[in-house]
Amino acid sequence: MLKKIRIGIFGYCRGASYVDSFLQNNADIVAVCDKRKDRLASAKKKLGDGLACYENFDDFIEHGLDAVFIANYFHEHTEYIIKCLERNIHALSECVSNATMAEGVKLVEAAEKSKAFFMLAENYPYMLFNQEMKKVYDGGTLGKCLFAEGEYNHAGNPYGSNSDAWNNMRYLYDSDKHWRCYLPRTYYVTHSLAPIMYATGAKPVRVTAMPVWSPLPADCDRASRVGEKAAIITTLNDDDSVFKFVGHASFGASDNSYRLCCEKGQIENVRGSGGKIMLRYNEWNIPKDKEGVNYYKPEWEGEDAELIKKAGHGGGDFCVAKEFLNCIRENRQPDFDIFFATRMSSVAILGHRSLMEFGTPYDIPDFSKKEDRDKYRNDTLSPFYYSDGREPTYPCTSKKDYAPTQQQIDNFNKIIKG
Repeated sequence: MLKKIRIGIFGYCRGASYVDSFLQNNADIVAVCDKRKDRLASAKKKLGDGLACYENFDDFIEHGLDAVFIANYFHEHTEYIIKCLERNIHALSECVSNATMAEGVKLVEAAEKSKAFFMLAENYPYMLFNQEMKKVYDGGTLGKCLFAEGEYNHAGNPYGSNSDAWNNMRYLYDSDKHWRCYLPRTYYVTHSLAPIMYATGAKPVRVTAMPVWSPLPADCDRASRVGEKAAIITTLNDDDSVFKFVGHASFGASDNSYRLCCEKGQIENVRGSGGKIMLRYNEWNIPKDKEGVNYYKPEWEGEDAELIKKAGHGGGDFCVAKEFLNCIRENRQPDFDIFFATRMSSVAILGHRSLMEFGTPYDIPDFSKKEDRDKYRNDTLSPFYYSDGREPTYPCTSKKDYAPTQQQIDNFNKIIKG
């Protein structure tokens, strides 16, 4: 019998998506914390009257928890991760781990002192095609990766064209100062970058980025302060390979795609194919059990296959929950640990600074080294508004005078205020 792990969920908007995956992996969800009473009521309805509900994190964290899933605002995770680690409570955090460089320093130092561990809830590496690409790469038939691409492309209709779209906007946004309105295109980087880091083991050490400028229509229903459709990011890595990826792109025709270009061949998931893989080899490097060109769709295997198929983000949510709980039970560090997470955040933050300077390269710090931490210990620059009233201290878009039109703001506020 697996040990029952007592979990608390902080932020029930995104947190609700993980409930079934935690329960299916033999965890007890004993407490939920959210500032909105309607979400607490939803949690009670799902999990029963025995669930403890809190509106204050400091009360919630004293509930007697083994672990916490941190799923509050994108840019406000760090403070709460640290509070967990200081109490030796394991922390699973939604992306990103830190929104400033100084927060990354604080996180690493808190993790080094704690008996608990941190894991980033990055789910895209666990999607089936990404698992298959890692499996093939680890098998060695492709040789060393020289170049890899990652593309998280999630276009959204800028017009709230029906009641479902309006309800979704009301669910996600609370004002035109919401973090999504100020999100630089490099910051939401983990879905593009993590799969190729995970598959190859390479770590970015230098970053440069360029903007793809294309503002939203002047009469649409979004109040975005960001005028780019994407950031094109390039990194040099610790093994001399190179990555090219987007942060969060919104090109036409949404899709997620990844490619590993290696010494003996290439592997990629094919855009628009429903998850099919193309694996190709040099004609002089074809393994005995393969063709020169292999085109196929992998399938989930094992006892959890049916549960994975039903989980969110292509099964990634289930796999994240299972890995987190297994790390607790086995007393081991996860692959997506504090150093993996803060390195990606550094790529996001410094990549945006490169974009603002139209491609100036930035070295990525190694926060396992004190001298690298000291360089960024007081670097609190941020493009976001915060719940405690702090305002942006750095631009969120490459054209600093850009702002949404008054019609965009009026349309947006009319929808989210009902």
